Amino acid sequence: MSQDLKLRFDQMRNNNPAKPVVEKPAEPEEGNRLSHAYGNIRNLRLVWPDGHQSFFNYAYLIRADFSPGDDLNIIHLGFSGQDIKIKGYGLEELFEKLVDHLPRTIAAIDPRYIPVEPVNEIIVTDIVIQE
Repeated sequence: MSQDLKLRFDQMRNNNPAKPVVEKPAEPEEGNRLSHAYGNIRNLRLVWPDGHQSFFNYAYLIRADFSPGDDLNIIHLGFSGQDIKIKGYGLEELFEKLVDHLPRTIAAIDPRYIPVEPVNEIIVTDIVIQE
């Protein structure tokens, strides 16, 4: 059953079939950093501290590996033709989001801005693209 037909059926059931249909836009989960609608073309944008940017289409993501470490975590993303290595702290949460193709942007920060005290957040320190 189409969505429009279902809405009109609900309006007829409420005895007001001429009532205009008002659809609410989907709210993004975390601002503009996560994909908020399913079925869209999804890209992953990588941003380096110097302003360099690249993007990859999730459709070409073949595999992903998460390697926890004592100090740094590493995520390997295998796109067809290129591999991406992401290093940082607290990357297990990022990996969980990558499983569902949610992150739209992954930005590395300059190493001098890494907090001295341990924090419970995702901190990406390095992104390397390998051919």
